[in-house]
Amino acid sequence: MPLLPKSEQFDLASQIKRAAYSIPLNIVEGCGRNTDKDFVHFLDIAFGSCQEVEYCSLLVFDLGYIDKENYDNLYEMINEVKAKLINLIKSIRK
Repeated sequence: MPLLPKSEQFDLASQIKRAAYSIPLNIVEGCGRNTDKDFVHFLDIAFGSCQEVEYCSLLVFDLGYIDKENYDNLYEMINEVKAKLINLIKSIRK
């Protein structure tokens, strides 16, 4: 099983944190905007961050840093957030 050097492990963990933090921060920032169009723009950015977290979780699984059970739990949680964002975006765009 390949192992990354510690510096890359730190970089990957940092990237996951930044992407995960970005999700609620963009939702909150969008809430403060004056138009639905602006709000949806920030929700779209939050969705993109979800995609990034999803890929990073797959990467850490593929690299052997987490087991299948933890990956499956992460995948489920990420997809719940994505589904909620999609529904919110759709409801605002109507």
